[in-house]
Amino acid sequence: MVRIETEDLPPGRLPPGPADRRLYAIGDVHGRDDLLEPLLDALVRDGTGHPSLLVGLGDYVDRGPRAAAVIERLSRFHREDFTFVPLMGNHEHLMLQFLADADEAGPWLANGGGATLASYGVAVGAGWPERARYGALRNALARNLPPHHRRFLDTLATSHAAGDYLFVHAGIRPGVPMDHQDFQDLIWIRGPFLRATESHGALVVHGHSITPAADVRANRVGIDTGAFYSGRLSALAIAGDRACVITACGEPDNSYVGM
Repeated sequence: MVRIETEDLPPGRLPPGPADRRLYAIGDVHGRDDLLEPLLDALVRDGTGHPSLLVGLGDYVDRGPRAAAVIERLSRFHREDFTFVPLMGNHEHLMLQFLADADEAGPWLANGGGATLASYGVAVGAGWPERARYGALRNALARNLPPHHRRFLDTLATSHAAGDYLFVHAGIRPGVPMDHQDFQDLIWIRGPFLRATESHGALVVHGHSITPAADVRANRVGIDTGAFYSGRLSALAIAGDRACVITACGEPDNSYVGM
């Protein structure tokens, strides 16, 4: 059973959202379609009847058991009142690198790619003994990946700005203008961004770095609550002056071992 929790943030804690739409951003899903479905339903109920922007912050695949179902759900998401902007995470990038070159399998498998392969019906054993099969694994995934899933992955954005908010997967390099940000920083950065206290010119909403609950700072909000093992998938919702965190809470999964 999945329950939905809503935590209202103190008035004035975050900048007001755009006057013409509501903003929603979903943290790292990592194959937890059991949490994504009820969370999306909650966001749609909250936003129906209002022009709304929904941003996916990336890392839809890997580690959790139902990556294929997550991509299927997101690739077909359409609601009359919603504009949907899915962003790329480092895990989608690792997956695409593997699809382009089987020799890139090592980093992907070390970061949970085996769970994604399994969700697409591709059996993979544990550890480096599979190295000789990287080409076969890549070919099997390419065969089993529906064309609309590939289009979804190939067309992911790297960032999105709306009003006083900037949405990215991992963060930005402090002090660097947005049009000069490095792609690798947008999907991988941690320390320099997480430690920064200065204003970035917009409030940065990001995932990638796991915290037990939403990490609300003066210059950023992190909403990766470790869904793949914690059973908590969170979203930030902004409607004018109202800001809240909406979380789908289900069963934790202690089975993740890295492949």
